[in-house]
Amino acid sequence: MIRFSNVSLMRGTKPLLIDADLTLNPGDKIGLIGANGAGKSSLFGMLRNELHPDQGAIDFPQRWRMAYVAQETPALDRPAVEYAIDGDVNLRNLQAELERLEAAPHTTENGIALGEIHSHLADADAYTVQSRAEQLLIGLGFTLDQMQQPVASFSGGWRMRLNLAQALMCPSDLLLLDEPTNHLDLDAIIWLEDWLKRYAGTLIIISHDRDFLDEIVNVIVHIDERKLKRYSGNYSGFERQRAAALVLAAAAFEKQQRTRAHLQSFVDRFKAQATKARQAQSRIKALARMEELAPLRAAAEFSFEFRDPLAAPNPLLVMDGVDAGYPVLDEHGDKVGAKSIVHGITFSLTIGQRIGLLGVNGAGKSTLIKTIAGELAPLTGDATLGKGLVVGYFAQHQVEMLRHDESPLWHMQKLAPTVRDQELRNFLGGFNFPGDMVTSPIKPFSGGEKARLALALIVWQRPNLLLLDEPTNHLDLETREALTLALAQFEGTLIVVSHDRHLLRATTEEFIIVADGRLQPFDGDLDDYKDWLFKTKLGKANEAAGLPAKDKGAGKPSPAAPVPAAPVPPADRKEQKRAGAEERQRLAALRKPIENRIKRLDEQMAKLNARKALVDARLLEPAVYEADKKEELKALVADQAFLVRDLGTLEEEWLALQEQLEALAA
Repeated sequence: MIRFSNVSLMRGTKPLLIDADLTLNPGDKIGLIGANGAGKSSLFGMLRNELHPDQGAIDFPQRWRMAYVAQETPALDRPAVEYAIDGDVNLRNLQAELERLEAAPHTTENGIALGEIHSHLADADAYTVQSRAEQLLIGLGFTLDQMQQPVASFSGGWRMRLNLAQALMCPSDLLLLDEPTNHLDLDAIIWLEDWLKRYAGTLIIISHDRDFLDEIVNVIVHIDERKLKRYSGNYSGFERQRAAALVLAAAAFEKQQRTRAHLQSFVDRFKAQATKARQAQSRIKALARMEELAPLRAAAEFSFEFRDPLAAPNPLLVMDGVDAGYPVLDEHGDKVGAKSIVHGITFSLTIGQRIGLLGVNGAGKSTLIKTIAGELAPLTGDATLGKGLVVGYFAQHQVEMLRHDESPLWHMQKLAPTVRDQELRNFLGGFNFPGDMVTSPIKPFSGGEKARLALALIVWQRPNLLLLDEPTNHLDLETREALTLALAQFEGTLIVVSHDRHLLRATTEEFIIVADGRLQPFDGDLDDYKDWLFKTKLGKANEAAGLPAKDKGAGKPSPAAPVPAAPVPPADRKEQKRAGAEERQRLAALRKPIENRIKRLDEQMAKLNARKALVDARLLEPAVYEADKKEELKALVADQAFLVRDLGTLEEEWLALQEQLEALAA
């Protein structure tokens, strides 16, 4: 087991942990969460023995093998698959020893040593290592051809995937993963999720992907107020426990404040009276013995909303027979041809559509988004834009295009030169750019802060079509949640590519998929997409690598066969089956949009209930009723009323939809 005992850690003058205690059991799968800068990566550094606590001790079995993802990748000429296998250091040492012994003169001792080495290699699964490495790399998005390419030929994001593959190749008892999904797309995340579920050791993950945490972890460790607080269950369970703790702590704090006030009142009134002095002294001692309770507070919530679009053309965009792709340029930069990625695109976008764009890595999702945004011209076909179309386009290169030597206010002034600075400052304050941060160069900002600024620039423009390509990269959980809520209330049309399934579920109402060079509707939800992924891309790729395709039905009991009533003629039976299948398809088509809407309502109600719990807890605090808090109190009461109203509206819709489902089932 892993035990933290009275651990304190300082980074510079900032205390990260103070007298922190924690016990983790072997085989636990732990999600490590906390605000940016709370000390999550520093905790990993202590486990890796790269940092040492200023006080206390961290103990875990010395025999445990530890694996983690390296942060640097040398530009090697070594093939990617060999680099991944290098993660198994013990195996590489055995192979090197085997080469040394085979090159040495043959002696009796060498023969015995060779036999022992071959035995150790068999124990280390040396004879399956190539296929295991290929399976890992396939799951992480590499093709068989790419596996033979040198490490130096890959970009930074792909090199981080190679480092992740090394960590997974290393046999380990303790696996540390710091934001493993940052450089992955949805199909690679689904594969990694499946792999980690089967990992037998102790796993600690730092992640801002709540669905990823929900699927994998059974323990949450929250770094809060410089302590390590353990919660049983996944991330959603943590949120429920945390909200309940907030309410209970507020109630306990209020009760203690009333008791203290009563005791202090008695002391103040009677401590000067001889007849009451002894009683007053006993109450003074009671006050001194009473441990001061601090009200448990949630982290300050960050929220924003998209401004209503100024125009609503319908349709916004019509594509007819469009091929999307890239021009091919010669060494002089002249166009000599074109490479088509997605062919024969024929579809239209109407106001209010909320589309999630699916597809495996390299299928052409980003190419399609860039074509819709106008960054790439259609290779063939026609794209007609609606009058008044305003596109808000967010992709990673939007962050890269920010001027790092300029401030957030400068960026806003370039966008809105006629607007008063104070109005722009207020707007940026709503995106968590307070005080001097508004006028500071953005170069030292974190990736999440730069992404927030790029979002702020888009929101200001009041788009009626939002195109988001992986908008959550580098965003923490709080900012992701704010983005999700803002998108859920956005009044325009939305197309989003994201590996964050929580965001997709909460903000989209239909899916389309790019597959085999075509754009087509996807009739299903994200669970259906996961099944499709294992049956197509991962299944076929594993077969190509000589590996068995994943059997999604393995271990599941087969449904009991229905008892036949009376013998039915073959022709009639065939007709009955056909009619039954058509009826099931018809009902499924009717049920699907209702079920999707119910799922989205469940998520929205969960969020509103969590927010209401925080507002209720704040209203229980005596301090909020003081004279100087009138405005805050007024805002809290208004928030509570709006939340109750919105919850009532959502619950009514939910009940109506449930009745529709029951009617279909009948």
